[in-house]
Amino acid sequence: MADEQVDTIWLTQEAFDAATAELEHLKGNGRAEVRAKIARARDEGDLSENAGYHAAREEQGQQELRIRQLESMLRHAQVGEAPAGASDEVAPGNQVTIYYDDDPDDTDTFLLGSRELMALDDSTDIEVFSPQSPLGTAIIGRKVGEKVSYEAPNGKPIEVTILEVHPYQG
Repeated sequence: MADEQVDTIWLTQEAFDAATAELEHLKGNGRAEVRAKIARARDEGDLSENAGYHAAREEQGQQELRIRQLESMLRHAQVGEAPAGASDEVAPGNQVTIYYDDDPDDTDTFLLGSRELMALDDSTDIEVFSPQSPLGTAIIGRKVGEKVSYEAPNGKPIEVTILEVHPYQG
């Protein structure tokens, strides 16, 4: 599968607009608010023992991290529906159902996509796997009925069979 497909993050117009609005807020008013907190804490005196100052600096670091995450997501965003392609082929933006070969009764349904995207949509509780995750990497480009194996973080090989693939409807 081409690298650009893995890097593409499919967003609805609503999710794109929400991410853009959050980014604008963080870069504008959000940064100003944190700078004001840091300035107020600085005015309290000794910075080495100033918990308010250290908390404000930590908040600033978290905010800058979120800004970088949003900028990266928007840079790789494709607004609209994921490409149709073969309906039984796994691609980012698909909802996928698999079963674990060591226990065929144990199925798992998830979205192959971006956790950041789902964080913008409070209306769903579907589990999300990144296309870059071990499972995501193993199943991209595969079709319904195929068995794939991937390595779990603990080093154990896991075998799964793809049961269903369809575009995520949210």
